[in-house]
Amino acid sequence: MAILREIGAHFTPDKGTVFTVWAPKAEKVEVLLHKPEPIQVPLQREAMGYWTALSEFATPGTRYTFVLDGETQRPDPASHFQPDGVHEPSAVVDHHAFAWTDKKWKNLPLHEYIIYELHVGTFTPEGTFESMIERLPELKELGVTAIEIMPVAQFPGSRNWGYDGVFPFAAQNSYGGPEGLKKLVNACHAQGLAVVLDVVYNHMGPEGNYLNDFGPYFTDKYKTPWGTALNFDDNHADAVRNFFFQNALMWLREYHIDALRLDAVHAIYDMSAKHFLQELQEHVQELEEQLGRDFILIAESDLNDVRLINPMDRGGYGLDAQWSDDFHHVIHALFTGEQSGYYVGFGKTDQLTKVMEKAFVYDGLYSEHRHRTFGSSTAHNQAAQFVVCSQNHDQVGNRMLGERLSELVDYETLKVIAALVILSPYQPMLFMGEEYGERNPFLYFVSHGDKDLIEAVRKGRREEFSAFAWQGEAPDPQSEETFERSKLTRSYTSESQQNKLREYYKRLLQLRKSTACLAKPDKDKVLARMDENGAVLHLVHHTREPYCYSLFNLSDTAQTVRLLRPDEAAGNWKPLLHSAAADWGGPGTDQPEALEQSADVTLPPKSVLVLAQQTH
Repeated sequence: MAILREIGAHFTPDKGTVFTVWAPKAEKVEVLLHKPEPIQVPLQREAMGYWTALSEFATPGTRYTFVLDGETQRPDPASHFQPDGVHEPSAVVDHHAFAWTDKKWKNLPLHEYIIYELHVGTFTPEGTFESMIERLPELKELGVTAIEIMPVAQFPGSRNWGYDGVFPFAAQNSYGGPEGLKKLVNACHAQGLAVVLDVVYNHMGPEGNYLNDFGPYFTDKYKTPWGTALNFDDNHADAVRNFFFQNALMWLREYHIDALRLDAVHAIYDMSAKHFLQELQEHVQELEEQLGRDFILIAESDLNDVRLINPMDRGGYGLDAQWSDDFHHVIHALFTGEQSGYYVGFGKTDQLTKVMEKAFVYDGLYSEHRHRTFGSSTAHNQAAQFVVCSQNHDQVGNRMLGERLSELVDYETLKVIAALVILSPYQPMLFMGEEYGERNPFLYFVSHGDKDLIEAVRKGRREEFSAFAWQGEAPDPQSEETFERSKLTRSYTSESQQNKLREYYKRLLQLRKSTACLAKPDKDKVLARMDENGAVLHLVHHTREPYCYSLFNLSDTAQTVRLLRPDEAAGNWKPLLHSAAADWGGPGTDQPEALEQSADVTLPPKSVLVLAQQTH
């Protein structure tokens, strides 16, 4: 494991600020302190192209830039704050000054993570870190245990999903900067909520990206869907790897983040003997030992490759978990009927049973969409290593009109889908607003300052939709109206049906946490079977007693089925939840107090019945 090198501006009260920057091709590097009387401090060259200097005149809040070879003046690539945006000077941050109150906080074990993905700018009307704090009790009451924040690394302007970030170390100024993010994390821990931060290590945004002025951060060996690939295995790659290792450790150490969601790791190209992701996990483990805290790394990947989460001694990278796109695609295609783009080949009922037991559909099978054999077996992986959802920022926001499922399927179907996710053996993730059927879309939005770039983004979005059979005109990503339309309305406070849906989600999450076999499920002890008509899914968790038995009627008509007899199950079944009940906005149902083994059960159309084993 490589020895890490400190970079950026690091302030300590008794010494001042140490500036370190990597610029291997420069002949001279200075730091310019933007004081009333500017101060220029020469940096000393050290090994491997690093330059460093100590200045007692640089204090918290001091604006500064680096000057390369007496000509090119740029913000710090490892800036911790860009108070005036991506093109202006960086600012020194004192990470010792914040008064943390979370000393007693301990990260949750992975199997207890119930994740709520959100976008800071659209989660509240104000769109800031601090404005989110007053909403945290709502999330706690809902039953989620962790929030996942879409990327907050400094991007151009004030409106962006966050994947156009160009200063990975700097918390977005328009959200509230470093101080605001720390206040939010501190408040989350006070509420008992873990914090997952989405970070992007596969590409950098275009506007304000000055990295090439400093060194070979990029390589032409590979190409990503978003432009030039980052240099993780070419000449000078050690310093680039160090840059991103330090970034990950900073979020965990300085901001008390509990878990990182690693964006699109399939676009992190690295042919090194030790992959970047494996070495990242090693550095995080070292930090865990130093701080006595547990951290979690979750990969987003479309490769269905368990090498990401397999232990290092089995040739894996040792990450804690990864997303399962297959789970989403099966459910989405099955209930919406969409079969274009990457939904080709999905939507079959037998795939639903497979994904409930195996996490992946394509685990070494031929993919019609990819035109090749795809994926690997999950036989040796735990259920908690997979994060599943029916909606997320990508799957909603990358639709032409940003429609949520609440616009694509009816109310009763929303409840069936919610139960499939939450009662699965995997770690469930909700996308902000889904719990009450938010009707506002979640659209793609930017606020670039470069006219040519703005037009390129518009064109790129149109081309991206060409594989799908969607009708209409894509909203303008640059328009502020597009951004405003994407904000949550929290209309459940005034709409009865939406409030009942939210209460239904609360009940499902209570069951998830309070029922022993759901709270820590074992996918090897999950039985998923479709009835002979392909209309009803039987899902039995028999990890530990009392067992849990869920029946999902996926059809538009009432269905009568006979209960299965899971191995070693004894006693009758007690109903815990019926989605058709009036309490949840359903048409109402007669719910027996108990059902005998192998009884016949009639299920209303598009409904879920959850049963618990009665052992006495």
